[in-house]
Amino acid sequence: MKKAIAFDILLVEDNPHDVELTKRALEKHKVANRIFVVKDGEEALEYIFSEGRYAHKKKKTNPKLILLDLKLPKVDGLEVLRRVKSDKNTKTIPVVMLTSSQMESDIIESYRLGVNSYIVKPVEFDAFAKSVSELGLYWLVINQPPK
Repeated sequence: MKKAIAFDILLVEDNPHDVELTKRALEKHKVANRIFVVKDGEEALEYIFSEGRYAHKKKKTNPKLILLDLKLPKVDGLEVLRRVKSDKNTKTIPVVMLTSSQMESDIIESYRLGVNSYIVKPVEFDAFAKSVSELGLYWLVINQPPK
């Protein structure tokens, strides 16, 4: 069995276009070399908690940052956030909601559940790339997480 790789970023996004834009933005600014992508909330939870198709993954190989879309198939982003922030082993992983929703209720609920940041995806690529690279730089380089 292969040794599990510790990914810098877990990108939870169901839109292939947004996945490519996010990866290109991070790679362009050399923010993260290791990005793991899952396409729905159910797969995200399996990955984070080493269950189901990721049962072989060691829990200590969790990402340094989770970029989480709000509107996801199977399990929505708010439920993923609730589970991550309510578990003692994962609650310190920074979670950034990266979504197109500007609804005040989504923002309020995300912060109530413990999101570290809420970013509305800009439509224009350069603005999107700048936002993604800045948040990656902050959470992966500048921010000091607990050991």
